[in-house]
Amino acid sequence: MKAEITPGQTSDYRGYDAAMDDDLPQPKVLMADRGYDSDHIREDVEQRGGTPIIPARRNRNAREPVDNFLYALRNLVERCIRKLKIAWHLTTHYDRTAASYMGFIELVLTRLRFRHLS
Repeated sequence: MKAEITPGQTSDYRGYDAAMDDDLPQPKVLMADRGYDSDHIREDVEQRGGTPIIPARRNRNAREPVDNFLYALRNLVERCIRKLKIAWHLTTHYDRTAASYMGFIELVLTRLRFRHLS
């Protein structure tokens, strides 16, 4: 798993390059929201041998078809993010550095993983 911290005003697709630069296994499918809809991301995923499942932005002229069944699985990721946001209030009061914030995120994710396994 890979996580990056970007400024709040940064567009979603700018964090893509930072997340994909590591030596992680290549994705077979990239499920993302409209914020990641760019030709650069689509081409990069296809060059890596994956399939982009990204709905088109409203202003895109050439719309790519989206597998709605696979895109619906993205809901699992959204649920995980929601659980992180429930614990978010702790980070806003006590975490002032990126390192302590990421440590908190890893702690919460580990706790969620153990809860899921039991």
